[in-house]
Amino acid sequence: MRYFPLFIDTENLPCLIIGAGEVAARKLELLLKSHAQVKVVAPEVCATVRHLADSDQVTLCQRPFEDSDLADVRVVFVATSDEALNADIHAKATARNLLVNVVDNTPLCGFITPSIIDRSPIVVAMSSGGNAPVLLRYLRQKLESLIPANISKLGAFSERFRERVKHALSSVTARRYFWESVLDGDIAEEVTQGNTHRAEEKFTAALHAAAENKQTQGQVYLVGAGPGDPDLLTFRALRLMQKADVVIYDRLVSPQILELVRRDAEKVYVGKARSVHTLPQDDINQLLINYAKEGNRVVRLKGGDPFIFGRGGEEIQRLIAENIDFQVVPGITAAAGAGSYAGIPLTHRDHAQSVVFATGHLKDGSIDLNWRSLAQANQTIVFYMGLTGLPIICEQLVKHGLSADTPIALIRSATTQQQKVITGILSNINAHPELAQMKPPVLIIVGGVVSLQRQLDWFNPQSDQ
Repeated sequence: MRYFPLFIDTENLPCLIIGAGEVAARKLELLLKSHAQVKVVAPEVCATVRHLADSDQVTLCQRPFEDSDLADVRVVFVATSDEALNADIHAKATARNLLVNVVDNTPLCGFITPSIIDRSPIVVAMSSGGNAPVLLRYLRQKLESLIPANISKLGAFSERFRERVKHALSSVTARRYFWESVLDGDIAEEVTQGNTHRAEEKFTAALHAAAENKQTQGQVYLVGAGPGDPDLLTFRALRLMQKADVVIYDRLVSPQILELVRRDAEKVYVGKARSVHTLPQDDINQLLINYAKEGNRVVRLKGGDPFIFGRGGEEIQRLIAENIDFQVVPGITAAAGAGSYAGIPLTHRDHAQSVVFATGHLKDGSIDLNWRSLAQANQTIVFYMGLTGLPIICEQLVKHGLSADTPIALIRSATTQQQKVITGILSNINAHPELAQMKPPVLIIVGGVVSLQRQLDWFNPQSDQ
């Protein structure tokens, strides 16, 4: 992000516009909406600027630019057709540490003006950094149709009662819950329909009830974050992530998904890697309980699905024992995501009529699985957490009946831009020249379906950027 979005209080801010054509007029009209004090300097003046000057909305100096024009101003817009003059003014304004924008010349802009959707006091601003103006215009049109014009009434209503709510509810969390209930309910509907008196009555009653209530216990949401690609999150997962007070997440949750969490939510990392646990599971369970008892909305964010090698069941058992409400939001498990993005169907009429998920986690140097039941023909086996135990997996599957020529695939960082797939057979995968590049998280798929990978492979991380 090269440009940092920043809203400036322009009430009575001294601003200078050099140029008075139609381009300058558009900048002028925007500035006047924010009650800035604007001076325009130009030898020639278009009708729009002339009208605004005649109605005393702007100070007009109809003459060429002079260095003294830069005195006592804070923001400068340069909108002339003379490139040499524009560059000269830019240099002089920059030397005075003024904010300067040369219209339609991004390299000479200390700041850029965004595309604006004005529903004051609600204002939405967007920018492409000057790189994609047509795309920006397209997005603005989409948002204009999605944001109702009467949302400004709701913004003004919230502004009026903000201090009253702050006085009545001392807790930040309580205030946020209250406002969410207002904005999601019939009070907001009354406001947007223009029924202000009825809205105020309902608002007063709701605030009184909220102030009388004692702190309530929070709730825990076990949310599956999927295999890594944020586009694979469910709508419900995203909605809860954006309402959370606390997010407790593990190593398999990608940074791109964490970016979607509510900005001011507390984020607690409890990631686990082989032989390295940031927190023991019992401590994680207690963390969920403690935060919920403080009245928080707690999202336990897990890679994949909470109930598939995610220890979600253990966490829920503790919550039940403490009488804490919870919900479970399924996620796309790593097996489904990795198979789909690697071009490996987990079942196929010609290759596999069943699929088994198994943990490849090492314990005391071995993997305790029913190898005989796994080593079946026409069956796909998916191993989670099996990279370190790969030699044992291959050895045991062959020992218990699978052919040494059975195809096997390893998928690293499935569904993300870092995805990498290597394939082989049980007898040679451990000698693969790229095996050293396979760092966790890695999923292992064994079975005839892997033979389809080259034919069905569709996901190219580089071209998808």
